[in-house]
Order: sequence, then structure tokens, then C-alpha cells
Amino acid sequence: MTTTVLDVSTDISASETASLSPDTLVFRDLPLSDDVQLAVQMAGYMSPTDVQAQIIPHMLDGRDVLAQSQTGTGKTAAFALPILSRLDMSAGAAPQGLVLAPTRELATQVAESFKSYGACMPKLRIAAIYGGADYDPQLRALRKGVHVVVGTPGRVLDHIKRGTLSLDSLRCLVLDEADEMLNMGFLEDVEFVLENSPADKQIALFSATMPPQIRRIAEQHLKDASTVTIGHKAQTSESIEQRCVFVNDGDKPEMLARMLEVEDTDGVIVFTKTKDSTVAVAERLCALGLSAAALNGDLPQARRQRTVDQLKSGQLNILVATDVAARGLDVQRISHVFNYDLPHDSESYVHRIGRTGRAGRSGVAVIFLTFRQRGKLRLIERATNGSIKVVEPPRSREINLKRIERFKAQVVKALAGDDIGVYKKMVEEVAAETEQPIEMVAAAFAKLARGDQPLLVSDLPKSASFDSPRGDRDARQRGDRDGRDFRDDDRREGGAGRRPSGPPRQGMERYQIEVGRVDGVRPANIVGAIANEAGISGSDIGSIDIRGSYSTIDLPEGMPKDVYQLLQKTWVSGKQLRIKLLNASNGYNAAGHDGAEASGRPFKKFKSAPPHVKSKKSRKKS
Repeated sequence: MTTTVLDVSTDISASETASLSPDTLVFRDLPLSDDVQLAVQMAGYMSPTDVQAQIIPHMLDGRDVLAQSQTGTGKTAAFALPILSRLDMSAGAAPQGLVLAPTRELATQVAESFKSYGACMPKLRIAAIYGGADYDPQLRALRKGVHVVVGTPGRVLDHIKRGTLSLDSLRCLVLDEADEMLNMGFLEDVEFVLENSPADKQIALFSATMPPQIRRIAEQHLKDASTVTIGHKAQTSESIEQRCVFVNDGDKPEMLARMLEVEDTDGVIVFTKTKDSTVAVAERLCALGLSAAALNGDLPQARRQRTVDQLKSGQLNILVATDVAARGLDVQRISHVFNYDLPHDSESYVHRIGRTGRAGRSGVAVIFLTFRQRGKLRLIERATNGSIKVVEPPRSREINLKRIERFKAQVVKALAGDDIGVYKKMVEEVAAETEQPIEMVAAAFAKLARGDQPLLVSDLPKSASFDSPRGDRDARQRGDRDGRDFRDDDRREGGAGRRPSGPPRQGMERYQIEVGRVDGVRPANIVGAIANEAGISGSDIGSIDIRGSYSTIDLPEGMPKDVYQLLQKTWVSGKQLRIKLLNASNGYNAAGHDGAEASGRPFKKFKSAPPHVKSKKSRKKS
């Protein structure tokens, strides 16, 4: 592949760039630093999106920005590129940029984007800090020194109060998806960060909606802000049917093979996250007798082109590719796109599924998610302005019927041939020698022909979860947000400020936590912290009763010991929860005294503690 190096020099000022037409603007028109320009070019991007074209010039000028923009419009690059361009690398590794994001998944995604856009800045250090992860790696990264920190409000607040994160050198603060942070109960944490950071910092606030609380923050903290509103266009064709299948990580290869068996496909693209995965998945499919090949950046250009040509001509049916390798791929016969691995961001997802449904044809886009990634589904739906249908994996009965039909068709085809005489004679001889019915001998021959591949399969185990994916989807349709907005549930179960009537409902246990009304805590703060740290669905969190100096909360019975120990040390509103069980051995301790110590029984709705809360002992064994 021939690489043309862009001329990154420019005499155009940021204010002049803002006046250029977004339709003709390219990245080299923007006064980004040379290192950032080169990284953008290496990533294959030429023209900025609308939100990037409107916001980057203002941020390069150092102005505050208030942007109403949906997910999937390219807003991460809109703030990451100017932040990186304005970093003073000679000032030492103290945080100059801070990005607050509502979830650990988004924080990780944004941090990866910063690393990508800063790929040509060898001394750049980025740290992602978020709940649900050990403190030690985050502490080591902060002690070593970082230029940009990306984190969730609660964990950032904890580090600030611990003295492990200093904002004295902060030059830019980004509030990403501010309305989501509001819905998850992080408003007070965000305001704390705003009030405890330098007054002269630049602020960029991004939000899909502008509720009164977000507008109040903007009016109080932003100075002479540039306001940008980007209308969200439908990102995907109506001819593309989007589906989601929940599957355990280890079952993905088998799930992909089974879906390819039952789906009526033409050309197929399977997207994986890494180059090694493209090879592993393609080899697995080939071993099953499918026509598949890998496409990644490590392959020579001639071989990559030959592979694409084979896909176009029908010589190859399945292409397993990375996002970079498939960029710009236009093959009209693609009927299905499988998102084997979750893409890095919503934009990548939109680009992936755009490979199907072309030239007026219909297409199908399938995404594999583990149950712990269920929150991503709603973010993708927002990015595509479409609905993604959660579907059940193909059942063993459906697969087995198709396999039997195909095998019988092969037998019928063989019967029509003229070269089976030798096999007929062998069947007759074996039947005579063994005194077995001829049909039994024929069945043995058929089994032998299958080799090591069994004809029939059994159902795959369901995705490990607290509750079913469909149930979680129903919760989202009721208005819940990633299992963390439960104001309706609070009212139904008793809610803050009112003691729940009677003992916990069946299957639940009542706990006391050492944070209450005097600490300014709200139900959303508690739900967000426990759901994030313990890795459980908010729909499994029952009644919350906020009292003066403490609160009670109902959780599924049989909390694993590791989860219990983690929640002991979880911080909410500046205090550790120090959770303790209030259930007596044979009933509810209504007086609120200490009950039995939390048991190590597994929660009924999941078999083991989440991976991020496994004990050190178990981690060493693994």
C-alpha cells in the first residue's frame, strides 16, 4: 500500500478554520499539532464530522464549549484531538486534561481513543480510572505521572479525596455524556470536581439532552461558551436488520459456526478486535468446512487484494477482518455482518454494519455481547437511531434438522453417481461377515464418513448472568438506564425516606450501609455504586431506605464473600459503605441490629463473583 504523508503545516488560524464550510474541510485545514495530524492520517481519517468541524477550532482557541450531540457523531475526537494538540509536554507528567465519563466501559473506550490519537507522542501517558477495578494499578499509573486522566466521577472523586490525584495543573475538563452522569446520580460528584479544579480551566460539556440541571451547571461553570448543536441523523439504512445475541466469551466460535449454519447467507464479514483473532476465527471456520479467510494489516497488500477479489467473485464466502483492514471495503454481495467482538466505539459499529445492505439489498447485522456488556446495547441503538432485536441463539433441534437434511441430500447425490459399486460390495460383505442387518452396516459407514465431527449438537449453555438479557431489555424499555436509573422501582418498593414495610421479599436479604441522609446520599448514588462495583444488574437491587446516618438495601440472597468484602470498602458520597447483613438466621431483624455475617453462598442468579472482584488467592491460582 502506498502511503502519502500529509503536509501538516498550516498558516490557518483556529478562528479562520471555524468559518470554512464543513463540506470542504479536511483535517489538515485544522491547526492541530504535527504529531496529532500524523496520527489522524495513520488512522485513515481525512475529513472531520460535523461535530468535529464545529468544536475543534473553538477548543484549540481555548474557549469553553457546550455541545448537544448524540453518541456516534465523532465527539470523542472532537475533544481528544485539541486536548492532545495543546498539551505542554515540557511541563512534566501532571494531569493537564481530565475527562469524566458515566461508565467504566466508556472511560476505557475514551482512554483508548486518546492513546490512538496520541500514537505519535512517545512520552504521552494516559490513565483510565474507574470503579469495579483494583485501585493498585490506577495508583501506580497516577504516581508515575500522567498527562490525561479519563475516569468515572465516583472513582475520580475518591482519588482526589485520597490525595492520589491532583488537579492543580489541569487545563481542560471534559464532561462526556453529562445527561447520563446526571441520570446515574453523579451530579454531586461532578460538581465537586468542578469546584475543586483550577478556575481558569477550559470546560467542554457534551450531552445528548439538556435537562435543567445540566443547563444550570453550564451557566454556573462555563464562561463565554461556544454553543454547538448537532442534529443526529439516522446512521444506518432501514434495509439493515440489527440483531443481538448474548453469548459467553468462550462459546463465541461455536455460536458463530452455528449461526452460519442456520442463516441463509451470501457473502459474510466477521469483525474481530485483533489481528490474531482474525486468523484464529478463520481457521476455526475452515476446519468446519466453511470457505473463510482472514484479512488484517499484517498481510501483504497483494494477498489482501486477492482475498477481497475472491470475496467479490464468490470464490470466498466469509471474510474475518479487523476494522482497519476492512475500511473502505465495498462488496455488494455481503448479506451478513457479524460483530464477533465489540467495536471500540459506536462510530466503528456504524461503519461495520454499513458493509451490508448496499445497492438496494437487505442485510443483517448481528452483534455478540456477553451479559456484562448489555449496557452497550442501548448506546449502539442511540448511535444508529434504530432498534436492535435481542434474539435467542439457534436451538440444537433447528441445527440438527438442517444437518440431517444436508447429509441426506449428500447421500441422495452420491446414489446418483456411478462410482459407488465398490462401497455397495463392502456393505454387503461386512453385513455377511458380522451377521448384522444391512441398514446397520450402512449406518456405520455413514458415521465413519463424518469423521471426528458429530452430526448432532446439543444446546450451548446460556450466558452467565444475574437475569436474562430479555429481562434486562424490558427494563430498558421501561425507562431504566443500564440498570442504574430506578426511581420508579424506588417508589414501587418503598423508596428513599420511607422504611420498607415488612421483611425483604423472597430471594432477597436486607443489608445496612454506613451512609445516610446526613451524607447527602440518594438512591441513584447507591444503586450506581453497587451495580458498578459488584457487577450486578440494577434490576436485582430491591428496596432502599435512606435514614439519618445509615441506609438499608435489599440485595439477592447468598452474596459471595469476595463481593461482600469489596462492598465493605466501596465509597459513596465520601464514605465507605461498610455493608453488613441485617437478616437474622430465621427472619428479618426489624430492629436493625447486626445479624449473621454475610454468607459466602453464591448469588442464585450468578454462579461466581464477577472477574474483577475475585480474591487475590483465586487470581494467583488462575
